[in-house]
Amino acid sequence: MFAGRAPGDPSADRIRIFAPAKINLFLHAGEKRPDGYHNLESLIVFAEVGDRIELTRSGEFSLSVTGPFASALPGFVHNLAFQAACELGCRAGVQDGVSIALEKNLPVASGIGGGSADAAAVLRGLKSLWGLTAFDLLPLARDLGSDVPVCLLSRPCWVEGRGEILTELTPLPWLSMVLVNPGVAIPTAAVFGALNARSGTGRLRPPGAVESLWDLIRYLGDADNDLEGPACELAPVIQDVLNALEQEPGCAIAAMSGSGGTCFGIFHEHEFANGAASRIAMDHSDWWVAPTRLAGPDAGKPI
Repeated sequence: MFAGRAPGDPSADRIRIFAPAKINLFLHAGEKRPDGYHNLESLIVFAEVGDRIELTRSGEFSLSVTGPFASALPGFVHNLAFQAACELGCRAGVQDGVSIALEKNLPVASGIGGGSADAAAVLRGLKSLWGLTAFDLLPLARDLGSDVPVCLLSRPCWVEGRGEILTELTPLPWLSMVLVNPGVAIPTAAVFGALNARSGTGRLRPPGAVESLWDLIRYLGDADNDLEGPACELAPVIQDVLNALEQEPGCAIAAMSGSGGTCFGIFHEHEFANGAASRIAMDHSDWWVAPTRLAGPDAGKPI
């Protein structure tokens, strides 16, 4: 329940925001740049599963965390969502603080943008809560991290550079999918450090209208995740996850998202996805398994 008239009303005291999981449908890496980052190209979409955040006006900045993955997060000083709130308050000259209540439902260091999605959701929510209608959040999002800008939009995007160059795409259809994480946290730096062979950039261009699963399959026919190989070398169980998804009936696409270790399977029908999730969870009780769908265009708006 909002304590105020509307989510965007600056007199409101509380707002709730959804932070959807980010999915890299492919990821091509170019050469390492002078700033230490690799140039990337990726098609990024968002899922209906994610973290939930409640922001409450306060005289100071604070963070509390609940949920199945709360214990895996670092202390609040190193939490990206907390840093996002403090930095936005500083740059926007806001005198208020905020109490952040984070329900951590996504695995940590899992390639689906959990920390970046949380930070982006806090920025969106505070812009509304504090009434910062004219404040441009994108420069701050770029400074916070490579995935924060696309998570700020939480819509299908063609992503270039180190993640700061975005081309917003038309919404994709409501495709059914299953996300699986085998319980291994893989630091992004370690995966890039193990990167040898790469596709390079410039092989693909942003897709046109994707109106069906078959359109997506055709588009991704020549695409890869260049980080999948290095991640599998660091954590061979990721290949077990991919094998488990690929052998399920109705699985059209199975791949790893981001730097891992979460993998996704896109299925022909939601019934296939639900069945696959049930069987994989039964066979691997220590894996995180989530049947879901690609999120709609309002995924990141206040709830």
